[in-house]
Parts: sequence; C-alpha cells; structure tokens
Amino acid sequence: MAAYILRRLLLMIPTMLGIMAISFAVIQFAPGGPIERIVAELTGQAGSATDRVSGGSDLPTLEEGFDGGDASSKYRGAQGLDPEFIASLEKQFGFDKPAHERFLKMLWDYLRFDFGESYFKNVEVLDLIIEKLPVSISLGIWITFLSYGISIPLGIRKAVHDGGSFDIWTSGVIIVAYAIPGFLFAILLMVVFAGGSFFDWFPLRGLTSDNFSELSLPAKIADYFWHLALPLTAMALSAFATTTLLTKNSFLDEIRKQYVQTARAKGLKEARVLYGHVFRNAMLIIIAGFPAAFITSFFTGSLLIETIFTLDGLGLLGFESVIGRDYPVVFATLYIFSLIGLVVTLVSDVIYTVIDPRIDFEARKV
Repeated sequence: MAAYILRRLLLMIPTMLGIMAISFAVIQFAPGGPIERIVAELTGQAGSATDRVSGGSDLPTLEEGFDGGDASSKYRGAQGLDPEFIASLEKQFGFDKPAHERFLKMLWDYLRFDFGESYFKNVEVLDLIIEKLPVSISLGIWITFLSYGISIPLGIRKAVHDGGSFDIWTSGVIIVAYAIPGFLFAILLMVVFAGGSFFDWFPLRGLTSDNFSELSLPAKIADYFWHLALPLTAMALSAFATTTLLTKNSFLDEIRKQYVQTARAKGLKEARVLYGHVFRNAMLIIIAGFPAAFITSFFTGSLLIETIFTLDGLGLLGFESVIGRDYPVVFATLYIFSLIGLVVTLVSDVIYTVIDPRIDFEARKV
C-alpha cells in the first residue's frame, strides 16, 4: 500500500502541472484582463466598479494616465492614454515579461505556497483565502455529513423495502426535492423564516452574531448552527437524492447475489447479513463518488447559497475573482482546489482497503 500511495503522490506532480498549464494558457487567450479593467475604469466605462478597485490601491491615478494624445496600445479602449502609463501597469501586474517566464515563476512560487498579493484588494492571497475558509468549511463539511448521514440509511431501508409503500413515497419526495433548484428553495426559506413576509426566526448574514465573543460555549455552538440552519437546509434539499438512489441500487445489486442467499440459508440474522456482508461490498461505489461530492459541496456548490444568505466564502471569492480578472486569486484558488481534490481522491482509495481488505492496490501499476 505504501508503494501505491507514493506512486499516486508522484503522479500528482504532472497532474497539477497540466492543470495549471492549461488554465494559464486559457487565461492568455481570454478577452479582458486586469489592465483592460483599469483602462475601462479610467475611461469611464466601468461605472461604480472604479470605487471598488481604486480604493486603497497603489494603481496610477487618472491624471497620470491621460496625456491627451492617441496612444498606441494593444489594449482595447486605451486610446488617449499615455504609453508610459500602460507600460507601468504592465510592469506592476508582471505582464512586461514573456508568458513562459510568468508561468515558471508562478509554479516556483506556488511550490512554496507563495500566492502573491491580490491585484485589487491589496491583501495577500493566502490571507484572503484563510479569511474566507470558515464559511466554506462550515458549509462543505456539514452538508457532506448531513447528506451522507441521510442518504445511506435511507438508501438501505429503500433497498430492504424495495417496491413497498415506503420505497414508493420516499422516491416521490426525493424526485421532487431534486427537481427544485437549491437557490429557489433558499429564497423561499428566506421569505418565510428570515424576516421576509412571515417569520423572522433566522439571521441572514454571516456565521455568527455580533455578540458571539460574549456568549458562553453552549450559546456559541447554538448561535453558529442557528446561522447555518437555512443555508444547510437549502443545500441539503437535493444533495442527498443521488446518493440515496445510488445506495439503494448498490444494495439491491448485492442483496440478489448468491453469497447473500447462502448467508441467509445459514440462519444469519438479517441485520448481520446487511451490515456484516452486503454493506462492505455495496458501499464501495458510494465511496468512489465521495471525492467529487465533497469537493463540489466544499467549494463550488455553495456559490448561490453564499450570495443569497450573504456568506462570504471561497465560492463567492472565486467567482468574483474571475469576473474581476484578479488572476492571483483565480490561480491560487484553482491550485488549492485541485490539490485538495487529488488528495481526497487518494484518501478515498485508502478507505477502500479499510472497508474491503480484499482490494490490493499494490498490484496496480498506477
């Protein structure tokens, strides 16, 4: 097993290199960029966005940018701007160097987890990510536990009572829940329970109350989950549907096999058959889907929920960075997300052997 883990760790190096290289190449050909954004703001094409970018920034001022002439520039909308001003922007953002040099420098910095500084926030990217982590960790971990905690027992019971009334009505509920968009259900929860048209029972902003530091430990825990109640409910509505049906079908497939009939013929209790024999084999396919489910719920699945409930997490940060062309934040979040995804995939393979020791990864070449 140790040799397999080592091979997988070594394989992460070219995988991460490929991910970053493709992403870097796409960015080079994507329209727009940080310089175009500054140019648009200086020429009055960005509206109120100017205040967000220029506030507290070290970027050149409007007076420094214009020379009244027709500047020759490769940037759209830069006519009338001083070429020296454009050159200073290129140097500030590092675009005065060839693309391959910028890419190699980025790789070297990222190996040391040095992600630089945000273009427009004047904050270290790593500090910015750490600041947003509590929201994403809270949403990701709890929705994963909640989803699997509901899906696995429900899927097993549906398999045991396949075709019965319980299986039929729960399938109807699951299909309806899966069909309702999470963000639409979030708006409904907000209107009904968060001071909309009916009740004002739950807060709409942040993970904790303003007086959180003054509360006792039990009160802090209650306050924390009080703020998470509506976002987690909105995310959980459809989160457990796929896993529930997958668990049911996997158990049904195992229950119909010969070894289960043999175990029952020997007089083993049904619980021993299900959880001592079937569970180990049926759960393998569930574990295989865990990394994707975890990464989705941890990083990308909560964007709309974060927006609706004013939760400032990594999903919202990544989206705003892409829209705002804040490349250091974009590449840093991509690097971290990809690295965690690869590690979680490796962990799921290790869990395979815990559930079913018959699996031997040492025999595999990769």
